[in-house]
Amino acid sequence: MSTSEVSPDGRPGQSASARDKTVIRIGILYSLTGTYGAIGREMLNGVLMVIEESNANASFDFLLEPVIRDPGGSLDQYYAMCHELLHTQGVRHVIGCYTSASRKRVLPLIEGANALLWHSPRYEGFESSANVIYLGAAPNQHVIPLIRHVTDRYETKLYNVGSNYVWSWEINRIAREAMQEAGGTVVGEQLVPVGEHTVQAIIDDIIEKRPAIVLNTLVGESAYHFYHAWQRSAHQHGFLASNDVAKLSLTLCEPEVKLVGAQAVEGYLVSSVYFQSIHSEHNQRFLREYRARFGSSSSPSVDTEAAYLCGVFLSRSIAACGTAETSAVCKEVCRQKVQAPQGTVHIDADNNHSYLTPRLGRCRADGQFDIFWEAPKPVKPDPYLTWVDLSGLVKPEHSGSFVPPDDSGR
Repeated sequence: MSTSEVSPDGRPGQSASARDKTVIRIGILYSLTGTYGAIGREMLNGVLMVIEESNANASFDFLLEPVIRDPGGSLDQYYAMCHELLHTQGVRHVIGCYTSASRKRVLPLIEGANALLWHSPRYEGFESSANVIYLGAAPNQHVIPLIRHVTDRYETKLYNVGSNYVWSWEINRIAREAMQEAGGTVVGEQLVPVGEHTVQAIIDDIIEKRPAIVLNTLVGESAYHFYHAWQRSAHQHGFLASNDVAKLSLTLCEPEVKLVGAQAVEGYLVSSVYFQSIHSEHNQRFLREYRARFGSSSSPSVDTEAAYLCGVFLSRSIAACGTAETSAVCKEVCRQKVQAPQGTVHIDADNNHSYLTPRLGRCRADGQFDIFWEAPKPVKPDPYLTWVDLSGLVKPEHSGSFVPPDDSGR
């Protein structure tokens, strides 16, 4: 195939020199259908984008070949497909898993095969595996800044609503302990199965108990139904539409705002290391290239960017150490430093988590987020919250990393 030929999907074909390169198969294990399929497709886009960039890099002597699997949100399928990737396809690097339940389901397979899982979503922490590279935020990088913000500004009466699995269990526990240390209380907690649509009873309970803070850790379609149920009830119950209650999310992102409608989520306070509204040359270039590849209406999220970074770190590490062997890549990845759309990112050799820059944003009527606070520099990941003092939420020696956000602007 000459350089002028195209592959079956309409994209340029490989030159003869490209065909001489070593092909490295990379597993991609995201749910592209099911209750959180919309986010899975955005994460897949991020990986495909960086694979194309890597394969176009003439200085790399290898090509990455994606082997894509869609578990459809089924934990059994995550296990079966991961097993097939590792033991039939011969994959040693898997980029994937959105929920912590899916990550924990495949982790024994990953560790048993001495493979590497490149995990992109922010998560609840309390894990550190030598066989996982964590590109998503640890709890000190997304939970703690948000909790500190609201405990400084609202009455500490918290209501937790979430999906009934480890993500919500651990996030709610962290929030509960923070409230107790701040002299507050948890006035209600409701968990529903992943994918549950019936949430009106939870809204009714919130109206009755009138918390000052509502922390939403629902995922996928459950969250979307909750946003709409709240919006409908706010027409009859002014409390829900007032500034007396802070609505918090650790998962809400731009493609979800587009999916559910900005009116349903306007005013939500969100903690994230990436927003599309970051003003930087790297982010503007990322957005241009992403939309050129996937369409002008496409909407990358924090999960998209993290999945993209998984591929960046993987490809650069393979190029630097000259092999895709997992132990060599794992050592090399901690020497890499990437200027990412969110800012500088590098991996902590102590725990395989990432130095990231926490940010707080408020959802606007146009579906974008006003960033009203960000940490002055990337923050060391602390997945076990070993140095966070919940009585002040940050130990004095780390107080430079987190300061109370100023709503008046950055």
